[in-house]
Amino acid sequence: MAPFKVGPDFIDPGHHTLIAGRGSRNLDGWMLTQAYNHNNFNRHAAGCDVAVVEGVMGLFDGFSGNDEAGSTAQMAKWLNLPVLLVVDAASMARSAAALVQGFEGFDPQVRFAGAVFNNLGSEGHLAYLKAAMDAYVRMPLLGGLMRDQKLHIPERHLGLTTAEDRPLSPEQVEMLVDHIEVGVDMDGLMERMAEVKPLQRSSAAPRRPEQVIVRVGVARDRAFCFYYPDNLELLTTAGIELVPFSPLSDTQPPEDLDGIYLGGGYPELHAKVLAENQTMRTEIRNCSRRGMPIYGECGGFMYLCRDLEIQDGQCYPMCDCFPFRARMHTRLRTLGYRQVQLQADTLLGRKGQWLRGHEFHYSALSDPDAAGRTDTVYAVSSRKGSDGRPEGYITHQTLGSYIHLHFGSRPECAQAFGAACRAYRALRSANHETP
Repeated sequence: MAPFKVGPDFIDPGHHTLIAGRGSRNLDGWMLTQAYNHNNFNRHAAGCDVAVVEGVMGLFDGFSGNDEAGSTAQMAKWLNLPVLLVVDAASMARSAAALVQGFEGFDPQVRFAGAVFNNLGSEGHLAYLKAAMDAYVRMPLLGGLMRDQKLHIPERHLGLTTAEDRPLSPEQVEMLVDHIEVGVDMDGLMERMAEVKPLQRSSAAPRRPEQVIVRVGVARDRAFCFYYPDNLELLTTAGIELVPFSPLSDTQPPEDLDGIYLGGGYPELHAKVLAENQTMRTEIRNCSRRGMPIYGECGGFMYLCRDLEIQDGQCYPMCDCFPFRARMHTRLRTLGYRQVQLQADTLLGRKGQWLRGHEFHYSALSDPDAAGRTDTVYAVSSRKGSDGRPEGYITHQTLGSYIHLHFGSRPECAQAFGAACRAYRALRSANHETP
């Protein structure tokens, strides 16, 4: 089975990978072009009997109220895939059929395989809903899933507990499988999938250079686990050897590095352990001051700040590459798609180029005066308009931002990062330095 996720999400793909035993890829109609999504889907679904694409939010929810960009419906049409509509029918009766009928007629270009009701109270509840569906809706009802508190997955402020924390035991996974097999007409669903064919052939996978030129450390542990697989693949095809390390448990970055990539995650949940690992923090700060290319986004950016204040008021020292305090709040600070235009040549590209990504975080910089004294290289636009607010903080060759960028929105940015790392390696060689 080949799993996919529509939208800017890191947590669900981790669970897909855990259960399917195969890496999950993100598809996105706003951050990525139609051709990129076609290629990504066709290439990673090749050789699999079944491809499962989990949607994002509601079926028609996307970039804005009058634009389907980024929605599950848009992706279904792009990939010529039928939709299995899953409806939370708790406390609903005949109105459930009206809801499904509305989805069925909203966009005639969207094809439906059928519907499944979720969170049901009893078999009698399901029978009531089936009678309403048979009377008013064209698409078939392919099953109903009963409410079961044993299937609960723990959540945090950014969503479900990550796969790295193993919230699902093998026994719970088997319970989920049994729940689906009992509640859903899988034979009927598969029959309605028999006609599905990709709209276009995919191009070949990017070729890795014969000789890897530079080494980049990638933070991978329970604190830093939010990475698009495409970002890592694009870096690899740019001639970069990715070397995983743990800011939680390793005492220092790997040897002979030419760059560092710190992705997002949950540093706030591990702030005490990160702070206690002083040798790691000191060495990353030293790497930054030596001019090593370092890129940190969201959680990785927070780790690069001077310190991190968690919700109980405790404050912990971080790497001090940037003179900021990142402060956790109890409520969401920002969420949404972002377009970034580079205002100067950076380790991700040249002045004037743009990339796309998203923001989703509960922390904010608590000392705006320090932020105002630090150079920025991003002009950021949201769906509300091209406000061009400054972001993307830069010091030496260290770039930090709250924005999770998808390198697939401008694949040249991986090449630019590789070039920055090669230039740093050449400088090290000239100075006979070993980090």
